[in-house]
Amino acid sequence: MTSIDLSRRRLMAAMAATAGGAALAALPHRAFAQQQLPPLIKLVVGYSAGGPVDGAARLLAPALSQELGTQVIVDNRPGASGSLGGDAVAKAAPDGAMLFFGASPTITINPNVQRKMAFDPMKDLTPIAPLVDYTNVLVINNDVPVRNVAELLAYAKTRPGKVFYGSAGVGASNHLSGALLEKMTGVQLTHVPYKGSAPALADVMGGTVTMMFDIIATSKPFIQTGKVRALAVTSRQRNRMLPDVPTMIESGVPGYDVGGWFGLYGPARMDAALAARINAAAQKMLAREDIAHRLREQGYDVWSGGADLLASKGQSDRRLWATASKGIEAE
Repeated sequence: MTSIDLSRRRLMAAMAATAGGAALAALPHRAFAQQQLPPLIKLVVGYSAGGPVDGAARLLAPALSQELGTQVIVDNRPGASGSLGGDAVAKAAPDGAMLFFGASPTITINPNVQRKMAFDPMKDLTPIAPLVDYTNVLVINNDVPVRNVAELLAYAKTRPGKVFYGSAGVGASNHLSGALLEKMTGVQLTHVPYKGSAPALADVMGGTVTMMFDIIATSKPFIQTGKVRALAVTSRQRNRMLPDVPTMIESGVPGYDVGGWFGLYGPARMDAALAARINAAAQKMLAREDIAHRLREQGYDVWSGGADLLASKGQSDRRLWATASKGIEAE
């Protein structure tokens, strides 16, 4: 072998080593790039500001921002019982810049009651992390002469269709809570949908509507100040935030057990590593005692886990509400 041949072989080997090293270096760089977060994340809430979903999102957004190391802000896009916000995220780029703070009715009820839902939560969103679960409380205007659920039912039966209950919109969990009460007791109520729970609760206090089922988080301050009267909570057991308020079951409506939850979603086709990074930050956030304490103060329970838990819960609840919402249809 001549010195020229030897030099040529050494040059080719060096070039191959350099190319291989560059390829190996590029792989982890690309994988890391897929996990990069944008400098600003919009946490989309499908309900108006001031309501329970918005309140929970605003409680968690700063903590999630701390855990992710990037800015997280709440972006309210109310309408269609959360579907407008969910649709915006479903159509967004799957880069993490827009996430959906999804309330369970949008994921599990809307597909059963909205004829022209613009997206399918099961196909067009990526489940990322469960966050909290909750129960509702039945509150009533102070001028209505009833003190408990039995008196409310008697009052409603003498005024068929003239007892109005508000909700966050057709198909919202507080709408179906009222519809379920009608089906289980035979009373005839009239549903009044709003673009969020906050304006509905304001009208309960003002007397425009008689009552509503509301998340304890938003109703508790008004219960404590006497601006509305609490009749019953919708869970099977009493809620620790309202220990003196009986359950619907205790109040004479056997089998009445209704709750809900909030979860974090991204657009479909989100990179698995990026979704896993956000999930890890969410679980770390929920493990913080200061966050858990603030959630408990508002009547919520921490609901932490993997994306698979959120996905399976969404699927099972969607099947449950398919039966419960039969005959209810949103425009």
